[in-house]
Amino acid sequence: MGNRIYTKKTLIDVPVETLFAWHEQPGAIERLTPPWAPMEVLSRQGDGVKKGVKVSFRLKILNIPRVWNAEHVAYEKNAMFRDVQTKGPFTQWIHTHRFIPNDDRSSFMEDHVEFKLPMGILSRPFYGYARREFNRMFTYRHQVLKYDLEHHINRHRKLNILISGASGTIGSILVPFLRTCGHRVIQLVRHPSDPPAGNPGLDQVFWDPYQEEIDAKTLPRIDAVINLNGVDISRGRWTERQKKRIIDSRVIPTRFLVKLMSQMADRPEVFISSSAIGFYGDRSDEELSEDQGQGDCFISDVCRDWEAASLPAEDLGIRTVRLRIGIVLTPAGGALERMAPAFRLGCGVRLSHGKQYMSWISMEDTLSGILHILNHKKIDGPVNLTAPHPVTNREFSNQLARIFSKKAFFVMPEWVSSLLWGQMGRETLLASARVPPSKLQASGFRFRHESLESALKTTLGR
Repeated sequence: MGNRIYTKKTLIDVPVETLFAWHEQPGAIERLTPPWAPMEVLSRQGDGVKKGVKVSFRLKILNIPRVWNAEHVAYEKNAMFRDVQTKGPFTQWIHTHRFIPNDDRSSFMEDHVEFKLPMGILSRPFYGYARREFNRMFTYRHQVLKYDLEHHINRHRKLNILISGASGTIGSILVPFLRTCGHRVIQLVRHPSDPPAGNPGLDQVFWDPYQEEIDAKTLPRIDAVINLNGVDISRGRWTERQKKRIIDSRVIPTRFLVKLMSQMADRPEVFISSSAIGFYGDRSDEELSEDQGQGDCFISDVCRDWEAASLPAEDLGIRTVRLRIGIVLTPAGGALERMAPAFRLGCGVRLSHGKQYMSWISMEDTLSGILHILNHKKIDGPVNLTAPHPVTNREFSNQLARIFSKKAFFVMPEWVSSLLWGQMGRETLLASARVPPSKLQASGFRFRHESLESALKTTLGR
């Protein structure tokens, strides 16, 4: 049986030179990786996409970890590059990326894949599945590519951005997004001996905020600082020791970042420090704009202290944003990662009465929202990073079940949640916060996903 062919072609409203240059940016591979198929770059030899570049990935196929090695075997600037699998799950894989001018302002992106499955004739029944998965993956890739290029590239000046918490759910996706937008991103890391995620040429700076140590001499001039530190609050019960860990992991790095900025000869223009909509606590169906006060629960106190640690940056003359982040939808982490497997099997669960509001936001709008804040100098203070239409837990559960062509039959009573997780369950699973993005909308930000259905379909590739 010969090789099979898969082709995906999309018109993008940028010149072919811009389209090709995007693929040569650091972070391009990670930016195009679908969130439902997480991939880790293990090693990389060479820069960009030129002939001779070798890349090694770790990925999961049928939930089994596999290593995939690829080598770039052809390169023609502004026209094409080609990579082949040298080790991996296919008997043969030849991927040609073609860049085709349409006119002076637009061009076509074409992915052409020749592939052959292992096991010879026994693999015949699986070619239909493989083609469906290719279409799912490349549809996502082309959507990301088209949106980023048409809405973000060459719109603003390039910045030097310092990021803490870059390995977290948001940070690990934000870093390649900002790099493909042309910004220089410097990651603060706790383990200086580790090479940057398969690409030793990328910027990393050692720090230990708990000991107030940082290799500051290696820092360039910094235009913006983004602070995403904080251990996951939704894992396990909140013992007194865990509560202290939750607070310290947010407050201590934030204070140290402010101290670091105060010592810079040229201070950053903007400091974006993360917080969460947990600031508002459990508020039933009350609409909570940024001028609403703090709630009355542990998470509210955490967010209060977290935000207070960032406030001295304002006294330094730095535009300071306290980013109150909602439930970020991605199967690569957070709430959706834990919920999706059960809903896919038809075992999705509504939480108690289901009337509590869930203020969600797509990962794509999270990234675009942060970029929007970086570039809009009039935005400061607390900013709700949420989608315009919060939904109840009942609505969320039903919509997620429909995405998988299932129904949400099951209900977890409140007492079960309290028994299993105690205060953590009550404050993260049962609390209600109806939080619209008032400041973002007033500043003219345009959401890519205003409806929950659109966000879930995109991020789950459905």
